[in-house]
Amino acid sequence: MGSLFKKRMAIQLDVRMINRFLLFCLFVAPALGFAQTSDQTPIMSYGEPRQYEIGGITVTGAEFSDDNAIIGVTGLAVGDKIRIPGPDIPKAIKALWKLRLFTNVQIQKEKTIGDVIFLAIVLEERPRLSKHTYRGVKKSSHDDLNEEVNKYLLKGGIVTENVKSNASEGIRKYFVEKGYLDCKVNTIEEIDTSRTHSVLLVFDVNRGDRIKIKDIKFVGNESIKSKKLRRQMKDTKEKRRLFASSKFLKAKYDDDKNKVITFYNNKGYRDANFTLDSTWRDEKGHIVIQLNVDEGSRYYFRDITWKGNSIYDTTTLANVLGIKRGDIYNQELLNNRLRFSQDGRDVSTLYMDNGYLFFQVEPTEIAIEGDSIDLEMRIFEGPQATIDRVVIEGNDRTHEHVIRRELRTLPGEKFSRSDIIRSQRMIMNLGYFNAENLGINTPVNPDRGTVDIEYKVEERPSDQLELSAGWGGLQGVIGTLGVSFNNFSMRNIFKKDAWRPLPQGDGQRFSIRAQSNGRFYQSYNISFTEPWLGGKSPNSLTVATFFNRLTGGSRRLGTFQSLNIINGTISLGTRMNWPDDNFVSSTAINLQTLSLDSWSSGTLFRTDDGSTVTDGYFNNFSLRQTFARSTINEPIFPREGSRFSLSIQLTPPYSLFSNKNYSDLSVADKFRWVEYHKWRFDAEWYTTLVGKLVLKTQAKIGALGYYNSEIGTSPFERFQLGGDGLNNQQFVFAGVDIISMRGYEVDDIEANRDASGRSASTPVFDKLTLELRYPLSLNPSSTIYVLAFAQGGNAWRNLRDFNPFDIKRSAGLGLRVFLPMFGVLGFDYGIGFDKTGERSFRNLGNFNIVLGFEPE
Repeated sequence: MGSLFKKRMAIQLDVRMINRFLLFCLFVAPALGFAQTSDQTPIMSYGEPRQYEIGGITVTGAEFSDDNAIIGVTGLAVGDKIRIPGPDIPKAIKALWKLRLFTNVQIQKEKTIGDVIFLAIVLEERPRLSKHTYRGVKKSSHDDLNEEVNKYLLKGGIVTENVKSNASEGIRKYFVEKGYLDCKVNTIEEIDTSRTHSVLLVFDVNRGDRIKIKDIKFVGNESIKSKKLRRQMKDTKEKRRLFASSKFLKAKYDDDKNKVITFYNNKGYRDANFTLDSTWRDEKGHIVIQLNVDEGSRYYFRDITWKGNSIYDTTTLANVLGIKRGDIYNQELLNNRLRFSQDGRDVSTLYMDNGYLFFQVEPTEIAIEGDSIDLEMRIFEGPQATIDRVVIEGNDRTHEHVIRRELRTLPGEKFSRSDIIRSQRMIMNLGYFNAENLGINTPVNPDRGTVDIEYKVEERPSDQLELSAGWGGLQGVIGTLGVSFNNFSMRNIFKKDAWRPLPQGDGQRFSIRAQSNGRFYQSYNISFTEPWLGGKSPNSLTVATFFNRLTGGSRRLGTFQSLNIINGTISLGTRMNWPDDNFVSSTAINLQTLSLDSWSSGTLFRTDDGSTVTDGYFNNFSLRQTFARSTINEPIFPREGSRFSLSIQLTPPYSLFSNKNYSDLSVADKFRWVEYHKWRFDAEWYTTLVGKLVLKTQAKIGALGYYNSEIGTSPFERFQLGGDGLNNQQFVFAGVDIISMRGYEVDDIEANRDASGRSASTPVFDKLTLELRYPLSLNPSSTIYVLAFAQGGNAWRNLRDFNPFDIKRSAGLGLRVFLPMFGVLGFDYGIGFDKTGERSFRNLGNFNIVLGFEPE
């Protein structure tokens, strides 16, 4: 037994020694160079762990990393006690590997002195990126690819397999989104000999062919045609047309499938779903999609009951909901009528406009029998919420009272969703802020039953500078210099600190403009508008005056001619409460004098009998009353809303109080005091068709009447239809209303020419416009949009000849750029289909320029 016990003890000791030796080989030997390197190095035994004190630590191989930082990561420090073998060295190596900065990590023993050990950390760093480049890719795509690659690559950064993989995948996804589904990217790492320990990454791209969707098949759709279902897939299209986009993107494809199901749901098929979704490639590599549809039954609304309503009765709520028994079940329509309707015709708005901010309604299906669904509208009305604070932020130029006076949300008033929407529109209509970034927050305090309204605005430039030169034909070069300050502050004009660079922030408008060619033509005008006269109510006051002078010929040769106009206007506007507060009334008093001396150039002032007014001094004293209504919420690029304007301009009927025989008087005496009544009606609507595509519909009509048939229609205050409304404006001044007509010059309208072919004006006109607009940029610093238009209009020499169906038709394309400092810039190219003369493309087309303002 004793010998057997000794043998077992020996075996156990051998096992212990073997285990210790294996631990040393696995964990300590690879990290420590503790092997005997010379006869002078003592042989150390690792049969038993031994404790050492670290006497020093050195780092080699770290060119881009700080030595002290590396030592700190290891957790080792001079003076620490460590055991060898033990956990301290493996733990330090593991900490360095976690940094992923190195391709090789070793901790070696430099030497030992007694129980003191000196360690060396030997590292091999990963290479750094010097630059990257592409192969197989056009240079035009490099900038876009760099945006993707730079998400993962950093010049001078560490190159890891993960970094290379992410960058390569970013490139592949870029081309996949462009339809190159088979794109492959190979990343090549090359040594950069120009820099130490640096590499160059080359992305070798093989994008392959663009993969298109050949066919989208629907199976099982008996109630709705496949063509309608394909139309719901906005981003997944078949390749049917020459320039149509046809790309397969999985995420957008999934969204489009949901849109098809939503379309089914809105048609009453609430159980519709796809039983099979299959995609494959045909022999040419194109994608074929097959979607098997289970339409299910079509459902209808049956009984709709209301529960929990005490403020409004069931009849009122049912009328607002607008869904009747037997209507096709439509979940989207139901949600819109209950909440968040764009036109505000929903149950939530009904309650929220009365202060019930905490209102909730939950439609619950209580019965489904056959194809009929019964709903119970479970309402929680809650208490009324009162507005506590109204906060305005971001107005660093506009004074707060200018914004606050436009708000319909006032502290102490009941919360109203419609008032918030209206306040938002009023702020945008000021034209001082970026409409895209206008934010409204409504933090609620349920315990107090109050809500704060926070308006966050972003200022944008609103002043305009006009500096231009144009060629006026025989009149030569005409220069224009003008400035418009649309957020002026007259009360701070004498405060030195307010000139930054001009006093601004009170919402007043001040403009001054001069136009001249030095000798032939001169025009000067100045205007000032105070939108809140007195500061307590929205009553606006406008004061404006201008002087225009046009001369020609030579006094020495006896051919001199001139036209002088002096005009002054005072206008008072007020916001009306009836029929609603979108209406504005404006009353203006206008006094104008016209002086003609042998005038026979430009547009002639013609009477009804065909004679022209060439000499005389004429007075034009009139009163103009305008009623306008506007619901447009974005003045630069309107997407919805309308604007209507009806105006009548009257002079006193002087001839009715006189006993003169006007038929015997000369033209100059007959019109010395001009008399007329002038009517204008303008209307425009804006409708968003789909996405950002907007339809503008516009109608204009004007007529000039008279009091006394012996005098007839005034030669002044007429209309001139045609041209771009820009060049004509330079010469006609205020004697005529200029109405642009794209595709036609002034002389292309027969009524604008007298018997001798000279340009004249007319007492009647109409114009209709359809315009499709699509924005390229809605950035407030440069709003850009393209347009396509169809237009019709005409002018007549008297009201008896007026025929709204006798119009001159045109169509064309255009571009608009709005720059805050310069206003509207752009062009139109229109083709007039009803022009007389040669029927050539050159004769039919007409190119118009837009500078500073949109022509009427």
